[in-house]
Amino acid sequence: MADAHHPSVSTAHALAVLLDLSRRARRAGSVQELGFLLVNETTHLVAFRQAALWHADTGVKTLSGVLQPEANAPYVQWLERVARHRVAAAPAQAGAFTAADLPSELAADWAEWWPAHALWLPLPAAPDGPAEGLLLARDTAWSQTDQQLLLEWTDSWHHARQALHPAPATGWKGWARRLRQHLRHDPARPWWRQARWRWLVLAVLLPLMPVRMTVMAPGELVPAHPVTVRSPMDGVLDVFHVQPNQRVERDQPLFGLDEALIQSRVAVAAQVLATAEAESRQASQQALNDPKSKMQLALLPGKIAEKRAELEYLQDQAGRTHVTAPQAGVVLLDDPSEWMGRPVTTGERILRIAAPDDREVEAWLPIGDAIPLEAGDTVRLYLSANPLAPVSATVRYVAHDAVQRPDGSHAYRLRATISEPTDQRVGLKGTARIDGGWSPLAYWVLRRPLASLRGTVGL
Repeated sequence: MADAHHPSVSTAHALAVLLDLSRRARRAGSVQELGFLLVNETTHLVAFRQAALWHADTGVKTLSGVLQPEANAPYVQWLERVARHRVAAAPAQAGAFTAADLPSELAADWAEWWPAHALWLPLPAAPDGPAEGLLLARDTAWSQTDQQLLLEWTDSWHHARQALHPAPATGWKGWARRLRQHLRHDPARPWWRQARWRWLVLAVLLPLMPVRMTVMAPGELVPAHPVTVRSPMDGVLDVFHVQPNQRVERDQPLFGLDEALIQSRVAVAAQVLATAEAESRQASQQALNDPKSKMQLALLPGKIAEKRAELEYLQDQAGRTHVTAPQAGVVLLDDPSEWMGRPVTTGERILRIAAPDDREVEAWLPIGDAIPLEAGDTVRLYLSANPLAPVSATVRYVAHDAVQRPDGSHAYRLRATISEPTDQRVGLKGTARIDGGWSPLAYWVLRRPLASLRGTVGL
């Protein structure tokens, strides 16, 4: 409690006290310490007997001379009703009042709790925020100087509390309150410096800002011009002479087919040719004495030539069972053991051979992301094995028709030529970023939603 007969302080001393209180408020370590400072130490600035800090949501928070107010105490409940009456009468206006300014049910208990003169000081609050204020009471009337000093002190106190414990702007109400405060009209500024006009101009110009049409697609490093090695004949793979990713030279053996079947066919064809030649010799001897044998003798050379051609074809096939590399490069093969003993047909692809530096980017453009692309557009492949070193490339072509992928989706094949040397190997996969032409930001943002809307409702 403050002394009721405390003399009025001089203006210089009051300013010194105000500065000291402001300094202590800035150094306060908690909201509770700030509340204690407001209701107990303010008496050094302006004399009073009783003080109470009230909040619309929590009621009477702090009382002068009391560590913790009791919410159910009659005095606290009476203060609660008085504060709410002052808020209803003048929510944002400070002013002195007496028992005559209160309703009769509140004025009847005035003499029991308070001295003759009281002062209501509303604390600054955010727009649409809960009301808060300071109630002071003393025996003498409140001068204009006292009220000005108290208003300056409460404003400094409120600023210190906001710095210590800023009001959260959670929820849509908090954000809406901050937005209204930011966009409110400031009479001191010309119209072109008002925040609302700046945001309006930004809202109009931002959707028109040109941006690159960019899509993401799965991609990988593939050989640009590989040589495909196929099976030269029907047969069974018997042996592999190379391993995956092995470097080979031209004419180096790659794999071989089982020779048992073709060798048996060569032996049969040789025997058939020998039989035809023996029949020809026998017919030549008989033709000397038998005129009928002369007629058969004319057919036998053609039959022998046919059998000889068949034998030569089978011998050529037997020489092709051992397949060699058509050029130098790296062998692209999954697992040789899966091919061992497997029947293959003529023309079936067995493996590929690619030059070490002959690489390019292959990406699969989803149907929904098929933006217009031209040769030369930029592609950057971010490999999963090394995402910090993207592979730069330029579009070479985009397929006209979408093909079905192993996962069941359809996509357009895109091939891009690598524009910078890279040491990444063929077969590494990742995500390709493809940059198309320029378009307004609004179209870039709304392209997919508009496509989905048209596909759903047909607009």
